[in-house]
Amino acid sequence: MTETGGTTPPATPDASEGAAAGDGTTAPGGTGRLGPPSWLALVFLLPALLFLGAYLVYPILFSAYRSLWDASGTEFVGLDNYLKMFTTPSTFVALRNNVIWVVVAPIVVTIAGLIFAVLTERIRWSTAFKIVIFMPMAISFLASGVIFRLVYEQDPERGLANAVITTVQDTVSAAAAYPDANPRPGAPLAEASGGGYESTEEVSPGETVFLPLVGVQADELPEGAEPAAEAAVGGQDELTGTVWLDFTRGGGGEEGAMDPEELGLPGLEVQAVRDGEVVATAFTENDGTFLLEDVGGGQYTIRLAADNFTEPYRGVTWLGPTLITPAIIGAYLWVWAGFAMVLIAAGLAAIPREALEAARVDGATEWQVFRRVTVPLLSPVLLVVFVTLMIYVLKIFDLVLVIAPGSVQADANVLALQMWRVSFGGGNDQGMGSALAVFLLVLVVPAMIFQIRRFRQESQ
Repeated sequence: MTETGGTTPPATPDASEGAAAGDGTTAPGGTGRLGPPSWLALVFLLPALLFLGAYLVYPILFSAYRSLWDASGTEFVGLDNYLKMFTTPSTFVALRNNVIWVVVAPIVVTIAGLIFAVLTERIRWSTAFKIVIFMPMAISFLASGVIFRLVYEQDPERGLANAVITTVQDTVSAAAAYPDANPRPGAPLAEASGGGYESTEEVSPGETVFLPLVGVQADELPEGAEPAAEAAVGGQDELTGTVWLDFTRGGGGEEGAMDPEELGLPGLEVQAVRDGEVVATAFTENDGTFLLEDVGGGQYTIRLAADNFTEPYRGVTWLGPTLITPAIIGAYLWVWAGFAMVLIAAGLAAIPREALEAARVDGATEWQVFRRVTVPLLSPVLLVVFVTLMIYVLKIFDLVLVIAPGSVQADANVLALQMWRVSFGGGNDQGMGSALAVFLLVLVVPAMIFQIRRFRQESQ
């Protein structure tokens, strides 16, 4: 009732009061909190927290504690392990190599990923291209190390890298036909001062010389090799002779004499030398005979040129102490280029096409568009890729352990491998190994913090 009627009507219940009375939309007590209570969230998070505590927090704390004790863990040594770590030459080598890895590997992989990502936008069958580039990510580092250990083999018949290099080299400059050939003991040949072999006695025009060689596999002779024959006697300004393989399959034959089963050595470069100068040059025929013309009068030395016996080019020593770190970085590039390409390609897809088209309309070339528009707009993505790769590079272990032979592992050493070698790889000093682990963690944490801050800024 109103005042005029003398009574007041009952108040209508507020919606918030009804909710607080028990409809479940707010917490009891009228606090206005939605959702389940905090203790229920902790119940669901507990398994993950226990897992992180057991497999992350506890190992970190125990490693920091263990680094303060000696190798056996019975004597407290304080910071001695850290002082000893920084005075050990192997640690300095590992630290130097880690610096090389951090400076070179993330930059190279990021640039390669950027190039591949741009290419995938401009070529047909881009999906197949991405699959091929990304496929190494599906292979473990151990398997990748085994693959590249074979790729970098010194023998061109086994190592792919040297097989390609030697094939190109042989195409440009043919290899020597008889790298293992040498005179039979007692033959009228001796090593020449500039390489190759020369006759022990001088000869005059019109004379014929016979030069037997051994050390050549019969099945490795050039095609067209014929049974050795005695060269005809030359004229007054000519020198003739025969170079042959003085070896009979199955044994037998006479040393220093041309037996019917013995073959001539074709394609050998023969020189007539007088007073240290080459006067005439000829090449042996299929039966091993040669003819040196227009030599003039006088005494001559017959020389088999050094080019006949030079060792074939065997490629690059990838697994040697000089190139081992760049070689392993090449394997790392093969594995991680697909990862960088996928992330950068996602960033490229998010770039507004209007900005690119506006730059082209203003007269910019494709290179200018790429350098002044695409790359600046991609800089956040490139930075994320670079920092992520840097974190993984600091922890590199598998590739170095598998690719580097035992003789050069000290030259390819990195901090993670040094930690393993000191702790379990023969050193059995887990105090020093724990100190190295803590030091490696200190190096990784700043990059991780930077990455987390970047993600938070982008989410805001």
